[in-house]
Amino acid sequence: MYKALLPIVLLFTVLGIAVAADADKKPAPLRVLLIAGGCCHDYPGQSKVLKAGIESKINAVVTVDFNPDTSTEAIFPSYESADWADKYDVVIHDECSAKVTDAAYVKRILAAHRAGTPAVNLHCGMHSYRWGEYQEPVKPGADNAGWYEMLGIQSTRHGPKAPIDVSFTDSKHPITKGMTAWTTINEELYNNVQVFPSGHGLANGKQMQMPRKKKGQKADPNAKPIEANAIVAWTNEYGPKKTKIFSTTLGHFTETVADDRYLELVTRGILWTVGKLESDGTAAEGYGR
Repeated sequence: MYKALLPIVLLFTVLGIAVAADADKKPAPLRVLLIAGGCCHDYPGQSKVLKAGIESKINAVVTVDFNPDTSTEAIFPSYESADWADKYDVVIHDECSAKVTDAAYVKRILAAHRAGTPAVNLHCGMHSYRWGEYQEPVKPGADNAGWYEMLGIQSTRHGPKAPIDVSFTDSKHPITKGMTAWTTINEELYNNVQVFPSGHGLANGKQMQMPRKKKGQKADPNAKPIEANAIVAWTNEYGPKKTKIFSTTLGHFTETVADDRYLELVTRGILWTVGKLESDGTAAEGYGR
């Protein structure tokens, strides 16, 4: 009798081990490409903070393409081939390349996102790859509209370095679910020239700013600060495949980037773009830490 039961016991033992092994097996890490460099920011420090912060919060491996060029003309080796994004699940644009106006170069970047590679755009990424009358609302399909259409919002300038009151306007979205308002340290509030129909605001920023003086005029000694408002975090669907895009204009200073609230916002944005964020704002199974 016991000999007859032995094969059954062994079978269930093997099955139990197999089930346990499957339960312990995590999905492969998300492959994240972080593009960082260019003008006006601590990109050496911020790229390190972002890589460490992202990898500590979610199941991801971040590859950094950093250019030490501190001008507005920084370009990146990653973009040189047509298949530049094929190895990655999502790309983070954290570059500040305002004077890079090579249309073929920019189209090559955008082609990957049109083909379905998600993007997360941070701070000065919103003020890159612009030419022509970019201070005015660009027309959909125009030669200088491509980058803004990928972002979902057109921004052209920012206010002073001063605290921003951040409030969440869509508290039901998975990216913002359960997050609470906060006031940043000194930061830059980027303006909103236009919001494209596919763009969807998640958070607004409020900042007190002194009125801008016109060129050649002296500052009014009696002037009082006025309240400026703009969307500071949003989603977009881009191109024929409705590629998921997440962006935030916050992140001028490395101290902001290192803030856990900022990293939470960014990592949730990453997970949302690749379909690994649950409706309650938590990472899908196997993608959290």
